[in-house]
Amino acid sequence: MAPPISKPASSAPHAGFTLIELMIVMVIIGLLAAIAVPAYVQNVRNAREAVLREDLHTLRSAIDSFTIDKQKAPQSLDDLVQAGYLKVMPIDPFTHRSDTWQPVQTDALQSLDQTDSGIGDVHSGAQMLAADGSSYTTW
Repeated sequence: MAPPISKPASSAPHAGFTLIELMIVMVIIGLLAAIAVPAYVQNVRNAREAVLREDLHTLRSAIDSFTIDKQKAPQSLDDLVQAGYLKVMPIDPFTHRSDTWQPVQTDALQSLDQTDSGIGDVHSGAQMLAADGSSYTTW
């Protein structure tokens, strides 16, 4: 009987991936990222806009409640916090600061009992455009 023939070590199969296989995988990952990143960015923007709408609604409700309860409008947004109508001033989701809110002074009185005019509205201090093309400062 003849001794078994063994293969030389140099002809053993090599484990691993070829360069072309790695390049194909990288291209596929790049294509998936190119599709997913814009959708992610748009979803983040939509979420920030929703937070801004809610913060503006909260601030405007606090201004109205302060004006009706105290029979005078707040003179600054800090009056809302000091009087307990807000726990803290909300952070603008686009400027990431709580001191960029733009209060709108008004001379109009909301009721016959109101004695002083003051802040009647508030807008964001962000100088960017919304998804619908309007400026956040006009919301």
